[in-house]
Amino acid sequence: MPNKIKNDKQVKIHAPIVEALKKAYDNPTFQFHIPGHTKGLGTLPDFRNLVGKKALLVDTTDEFDNLGTLTPATGPIKEAEELAAKAFGAKRTFFLLNGSTIGNLAIAMGLTKKGQKVIVNRNCHRSILTGLIISGADPLWIVPEKLTDWGLWGNVEASDVEKLLEENDDVSAVWITNPTYEGVVSDVASIAKICKKHNVPLIVDEAHGCLWNFNDKLPTTSLKLGADIVVHSLHKTGGSMSQSSMLHIAENSLVNAEDVERALMLLHTTSPSLMLLGSLDAARANLQSPRGQKQLSRAIANAKYLRSEIDKMQNIHQLKSDFGYKTDVTKVFIKADGLSGKRLESILEIDFGIEVESASDVGILILCNIGNKRSDFEYLVDCLKKIDTHNYKDIYYLENKKHMPMLMPIIKKNLRDAYFSEKEIVPTKEAVGRLSGEVVAECPPGISILLPGELITEDHLPYLTGYDVIEVLK
Repeated sequence: MPNKIKNDKQVKIHAPIVEALKKAYDNPTFQFHIPGHTKGLGTLPDFRNLVGKKALLVDTTDEFDNLGTLTPATGPIKEAEELAAKAFGAKRTFFLLNGSTIGNLAIAMGLTKKGQKVIVNRNCHRSILTGLIISGADPLWIVPEKLTDWGLWGNVEASDVEKLLEENDDVSAVWITNPTYEGVVSDVASIAKICKKHNVPLIVDEAHGCLWNFNDKLPTTSLKLGADIVVHSLHKTGGSMSQSSMLHIAENSLVNAEDVERALMLLHTTSPSLMLLGSLDAARANLQSPRGQKQLSRAIANAKYLRSEIDKMQNIHQLKSDFGYKTDVTKVFIKADGLSGKRLESILEIDFGIEVESASDVGILILCNIGNKRSDFEYLVDCLKKIDTHNYKDIYYLENKKHMPMLMPIIKKNLRDAYFSEKEIVPTKEAVGRLSGEVVAECPPGISILLPGELITEDHLPYLTGYDVIEVLK
């Protein structure tokens, strides 16, 4: 675990963007530049009162107040990225706005081309597939084991990666998701070894694993296991604001960082929010600080407490590593006998005022975050005990809807070609046998139901009950 800190007085945590924003706040100027709300004076008073005057005073963009620029990074932003690279164990780190989505788009755009093959797991995030639409590369599917009893996808097997690499000598990259949305962890070390044997870069969408390098009780980050490029969603569990993420180039990476940077320059906004960038800087600094270390240790302890209490219940069960695969302890996926995940979610929200991360056909996902207190989990446990001992009838099955796409895509046309083909809109029930013209993926977890060029079958219909019409190729 990096930066094992004994007390607050020993280490001064440096956050360059945060410090530059504070300096700008303490030294106000007359503003004749964007953003046009002019330090909050040009916005609705109700909104200003809601978010606070100070927040709007520091809502500025780059190139002003000596804050530096984002792409290419200069000044305090560059310094913050360098500190982040050191903290996460990377050769180079890029700050991302528009979430990890922009990172995945830049990777696809900078590192893949039309006609190239990219090995991708079926349960990847839609942004990876959107990236392949942009580049024109073709996915070769890895189908992880289906955890049928839980209605989830399992880990990526190294043997499946090796088989596809041996069968295809024109693969440009292996792109896997680790961990899964629900916390299932793959053997990245073995996969990386196979990729290096074939001289193919390994890209890891580690959006949900940004805490791993800061506590040795969590899985090992892919940056230490041989991945060439890794994406982290700091806003998901790391403490930064929504839409803020990081992209890391590993030491000894096969990937050219400049190729990724050029793609980011094309894709990123030219008016980046310093609030969001500052929150990334602050999240990294907090995770390295004694306070952040205590918060992370508490989150792990809270997760273990919740899991131990669930194990005492009769009708509520948790997904755990002794089922034959590794998991991230802070992501607790539970199911209740006789209840769908959606029904369990609605009971917790309506009857007890509890909001969970997500719900699927079978269960719900609970995140044990660094901001949660033990009392939060004590209340959650009390509520689960009441559900465990009371007869809540499940009525959700009457909707005949599925939520976790578990189908193998039958791709009949290149993603990019299909996306730009002539299309028409038809009633969903009449779309069976046609080729999809759009990406259909509901968040969370953002796993695709349909892709451009994919054959629509009867098996898709239970996942599409919320869609009256579908875009198909003519």
